[in-house]
This record gives sequence, C-alpha cells and structure tokens, in this order.
Amino acid sequence: MSDIADNRLILKVSNIVKNFASGAETLHILKGINLEIEEGQSAAISGQSGSGKSTLLNIIGGLERTDEGSVFAGTDKKIEITSLSEKELSLYRSKKVGFIFQFHYLLKDFTALENIMLPAYIAGIKRKEAIDRAKSLLTDVNLENRSGHFPSQLSGGERQRIAVARSMVNDPAMILADEPTGNLDPQNSEIVAELLYNSAQKRGKTLIVVTHDKKVAFRASIRLVLENGFLCEDKL
Repeated sequence: MSDIADNRLILKVSNIVKNFASGAETLHILKGINLEIEEGQSAAISGQSGSGKSTLLNIIGGLERTDEGSVFAGTDKKIEITSLSEKELSLYRSKKVGFIFQFHYLLKDFTALENIMLPAYIAGIKRKEAIDRAKSLLTDVNLENRSGHFPSQLSGGERQRIAVARSMVNDPAMILADEPTGNLDPQNSEIVAELLYNSAQKRGKTLIVVTHDKKVAFRASIRLVLENGFLCEDKL
C-alpha cells in the first residue's frame, strides 16, 4: 500500500475522472473531481439523477476504479486507495469504511442484533466483543428492544436504522451513505437522518451522504452539488 503524510484531512480526492462506454458513445461522468474533508466533518452531495453522485461515492469507498486521478484516505498517513490491489481494497472496505445504501440489505434469516454484529465477527472480532458492539449501536439508534426481531418484523424505518448501526460496527473512519432515506416516508426520513448524523458525530466518524433530500443535506457541515461532471458549493 502506498501512502503519504498529511494533516487533519481524512479524505483527499484529486482530479478524479470517470467515463462509461454507452454503445459507440463515451459518457464523461466525472470530469476532474477535487474534494477535501477533515476528520469528523459531514458532507452532503446532491445533484440530478445520473450526475455521478453514486459513482463518486463508490470510488471513495473502493467499490469502483477511477480512469484518472487519485483518492487518499486516512489521517496521519493517507492510503492511496486508487493504487490498491483487489485484496487490499477488500481490507480497506472492511476496516476503514462503513456503507449505507438506499436498500437496507439486511439478511432475512438473522435478527437485528445478528445483522449488526456479523460484519465485525467476519472481520475477526471475537463473538462477545462483536455482540457488545452491536448492543451499544442498537441503543444509539433506539432499537435495543428490537434486537431479537427479524427484518420482516421491522418497519422500513427500523430496518434502515439497523443498517445505520451495522455501518459503524467495525469502527470505520468514514461512513458513506448513498440515498439512505430514499425509500422512506418524510417522518421516517427525518428520524433516520437525525440518528445517522448524531451517531456519526457521537462516535467521531466522518460522514459523506449522497441525497436528493434537501432536509438531509442541510444537516451536513459541507454541502456540495455535482453537476456537469464537477463539484461546486451548494447554495442552500
């Protein structure tokens, strides 16, 4: 893994370019994205559907490769994730990043507690510690009384709150949330957004949220819009 020393920046995105082939046409989705975020900050990225918001988030999270540019993640020593092997990327995703998606992706045959603790257990954390972490996170999202319930026994808002808790069980430095309230009604959207931001702040996590919801974006300390392949400040 290559790395560089830096200050309080936990994320440095430099001149990211991403293109997609569509038949005979090449779509230029990201045209030179630059972004710097400090440890503990929250950032919201808005923009039209198809503007590349999810693509950018996936590149930061090590789920997609860039065509050009670099992404450095970490504090004292930044890992250049754009140069990592597939094995190193898997380790980065497991240890350094927590993901939340529009759909919760909870395992239907596992309880709420088990869904939260499973990523930690898979990562090599001892079972008791993984369970203790999961219980603490259930309390954070106000669902400690639902620990033994299966996803089918939970409401949509509750399932997404479990997904929020699960994203933090491995104590990642960054939480990446892609439309985390996109499938929820306004009331549950507000509840989930508040819990997401509060949990990230309480645990000292850097949070990056892709969202169409202006109320969700407004909670972030940095608000950006992705349009025409570039990031600019959102004038909310």
